[in-house]
Amino acid sequence: MKLGIVGLPNVGKSTLFNAITGTANAQAANYPFCTIEPNTGIVAVPDERLDKLAEIWETNKKTPAVVEFVDIAGLVKGASQGAGLGNKFLGHIRECDAIIHVVRCFDDDNITHVVEDATKPAPVDPDGDIECIDLELIMSDLEMAQNRLNKHARAAKTGNKEAKAELLWLEPLIEHLGRGQSARTFEFDEKDDAQQLALKELGLLSMKPIIYACNMDDDGAADPESNEYYQIVKKRADVEGAQVIAICAKTEEDLAELDEEEKAEFMADLGLSESGLNRLIKASYELLGLISFLTDGKKECRAWTIKKGTKAPQAAGKIHSDFERGFIRAQVIGFEDLKAADYDYAAVRSRGQQRTEGKEYIVKDGDVIEFLFNV
Repeated sequence: MKLGIVGLPNVGKSTLFNAITGTANAQAANYPFCTIEPNTGIVAVPDERLDKLAEIWETNKKTPAVVEFVDIAGLVKGASQGAGLGNKFLGHIRECDAIIHVVRCFDDDNITHVVEDATKPAPVDPDGDIECIDLELIMSDLEMAQNRLNKHARAAKTGNKEAKAELLWLEPLIEHLGRGQSARTFEFDEKDDAQQLALKELGLLSMKPIIYACNMDDDGAADPESNEYYQIVKKRADVEGAQVIAICAKTEEDLAELDEEEKAEFMADLGLSESGLNRLIKASYELLGLISFLTDGKKECRAWTIKKGTKAPQAAGKIHSDFERGFIRAQVIGFEDLKAADYDYAAVRSRGQQRTEGKEYIVKDGDVIEFLFNV
């Protein structure tokens, strides 16, 4: 899973990146375009279930699922026409599975708020900031869709049936984008395989799932409901069906430098029950419809990320293609059943809670699975 962190300059993107990756790979400074090439960081997905299995087995190796975060340079108004650092960075967004849109939700006269011109500070305006970024993504999509339309219009004139069929939805999509509406709000036909293939080829930016990360000060992050900026973003997110998270990027960066005991004390002092990183990853999994299953043993305990609805053979294929090709059956224990039995595998089996599942079994979040196969 690759998540692109975007936003206007100076909203706290790079500070957030530093925090969630626990590194100082990205510079954080009070000037636009501090991030030029996208920084990337691989982050382990926190999973207490995996931690427990590793403890029980005293495993030689614990391998968590991972998330790749990409810190993308600050976009400005006109980016789709090359303003700021322009189309190069729209391309970086295209490579991501989802977007974390960092929105400034705090006042600070010492940090310049940039929308269009780096020499002209602008007032903090979460709704306007979101619209600014959205419009640049939409304009980029509009250009891509128009180019595809021109190509298929020529083919349609020669009698090409596939081209004619594509024009039936491509033309209204262009009208939709032209009204400043994102591709996420357009009604596509999920059962139309040709359309779905075309959409993959187009890679529409405004169709990507979004999490709004409201970057706030400490007080705002502890009680976001009382923050007017947060409420503005939340109202918009509710309309779009998007995720929204309150976070203080600077606090998260400070937390990343502490050990676990110090971190717990610091969070308690701030009134935080969970780190922003954990909340961000959970929201990302939910947004993309992802779950984790587990494999265990003395040699290795590991978490594997799959889409909700994945059947057992395809889940086995995440481990190795041979597992899917030669799939026979899966021995499955639900993690909660294992926990209820005080992690006594023999007790779980005696209760009949280790199940033998076949090719049609849909893997559930937290399943502890042993695959049997023959190649």
